[in-house]
Amino acid sequence: MPTRILPAGADPDAVRSLTTLLSQLPDAEPQPPVTDSTQLVDGLARLAAESVDELPEVVVVHERIGPVPALELIREVALRFPAVGVILVTTDASPGLFAAAMDSGARGLVALPLSYEELASRVQAVAQWSTGVRRHLGHGAELLAGAGGTVVTVSGAKGGVGATLTAVQLALAAQASGRATALVDLDLQTGDVASYLDIQFRRSVADLAAITDISPRVLADAVFRHDTGLALLLAPGEGERGEEVTDRAARQMVSALRSRYEVVVIDCGAQLGGAGAAAVEMADTALLVTTPDVIAVRAAKRTVRMWDRLQVRKAEETTVVVNRHTRSTEIQPALVQRITGTALARTAVPANFRELQGVVDAGRLHELDAKSTVKQALWALAGELGLVKAAEGASHRGSGRGPVGLRRRKE
Repeated sequence: MPTRILPAGADPDAVRSLTTLLSQLPDAEPQPPVTDSTQLVDGLARLAAESVDELPEVVVVHERIGPVPALELIREVALRFPAVGVILVTTDASPGLFAAAMDSGARGLVALPLSYEELASRVQAVAQWSTGVRRHLGHGAELLAGAGGTVVTVSGAKGGVGATLTAVQLALAAQASGRATALVDLDLQTGDVASYLDIQFRRSVADLAAITDISPRVLADAVFRHDTGLALLLAPGEGERGEEVTDRAARQMVSALRSRYEVVVIDCGAQLGGAGAAAVEMADTALLVTTPDVIAVRAAKRTVRMWDRLQVRKAEETTVVVNRHTRSTEIQPALVQRITGTALARTAVPANFRELQGVVDAGRLHELDAKSTVKQALWALAGELGLVKAAEGASHRGSGRGPVGLRRRKE
């Protein structure tokens, strides 16, 4: 059986040379190359959703790939797709880089300029390892097809549009349907998740920032378990500590959370920093919340354009959620979609702050009544995004029950 090999790199000449050499290897079946980290991870995720058997045995990552650095990309691939063997191609074959690559999850390293013998030997060894892993897993390989939880980021077009409310309710809906869910407050200076849920906890995302390898035990120590069952990773109480959370730290946190929870909802706030940008880039779904007014919609358009310029997220890969919607407003969701050029959530959240004021002021957002039209809309949005299991007969924790019968949408 031929070995499927997926080359990945941003330099067209280097990738062309690599693909040519790979095609000369015995029993090799090079796949069409991918040119950036997003294409690689998204492509592997699509294949894994069908079956682990659809995944290539070997991925060859060139050192010049972006926007995610090669070692961080290798770590994510190793965590999410553990039956795929990764080889790093690099000009630096020093023992230090070799050790760093192995620590990140690579199965081998090949030095530039490429040598046929070295590449053939390494590819053969990694392919045998990958085949052995899949054979050992047997029917259990089906579990790897869904390796890694679903990550959803929620950002605000501007402050005060309801991003935190949206993030909290999406996470509550997922948890209530029986999916292990983590809610992360990555609004590092002004995060309010703790206030919305009336909790005090000393640990925060800043405590994970300096840790290079976030083990399950380290993660468990930083997470607060809420009464609803949600795992909470909170913003630091001192806003200045948010500067400690770099994009690299955010990537490690998201990868660690994805490997442990079925659903990870991240409140990114309205200000884009390195950590928030990394989370949005890594997300399976990136939501941008806006209200149907001129100022907020203009802000949403600026945000979408900025994400595109910075290669964080393309407009068509971003989903806008319209909050505080009324039928009488001049700006309707379809117009927001045309202005921003994004995808649009089918569910619009109605304007009804009176339903919210009591639980918001009390810091008990998780006790929002099931009859609330706002809660019903946000839980319907969770169903639209595929964050909940079928909820028929499920026991919902908290003061009220959310909508039942929500089905995960087929992609």
